[in-house]
Amino acid sequence: MILGGAFDDVLEANAEFSAHFQISGLPARAARGLAVLTCMDSRINPFDILGIGPGDAKVLRNAGGRVTEDVLRTLVLGAYLLDVTRVLVMPHTQCRMAESTENDIHAFIGAEYGVDTRSLEFRTTDDQVASLRHDLVRIHAYPLLPRELQIGGAIFDVDTGRLQPVPLDTSYD
Repeated sequence: MILGGAFDDVLEANAEFSAHFQISGLPARAARGLAVLTCMDSRINPFDILGIGPGDAKVLRNAGGRVTEDVLRTLVLGAYLLDVTRVLVMPHTQCRMAESTENDIHAFIGAEYGVDTRSLEFRTTDDQVASLRHDLVRIHAYPLLPRELQIGGAIFDVDTGRLQPVPLDTSYD
């Protein structure tokens, strides 16, 4: 089936967007050398939050803004092919992945929809700061990424719009 029906609103919005489209020919590279990993939550607009625009950064999203194998694969491509020189990992407050346990989510989906999701790991966390630090270390220690890649982390507060920086900890204690 060709897009339509359920997607009419999206296609209409795109028609309006394309009528005024002005960034044709913009290079695919990250003009500001930035990659941002954040949550798929629709309250999070990294362009406004970070003062970036089209072509400035590579934006990666998943549930919880967690570093997964696919994120690492994408960062390798960004670093070597798209001029990414720094990575900001930016989870947020009031995230469902930080307010539920793995078991809670599996049980909810099973009870409400009759789907057994236990083969998936949703990467919930009861400590966002510790999880963010762990994810920063995953990027820092990943052997396929350039050693000079700059890595930063911050939690976005959905109530204030502020970022709370969380430093990368490379100590072994």
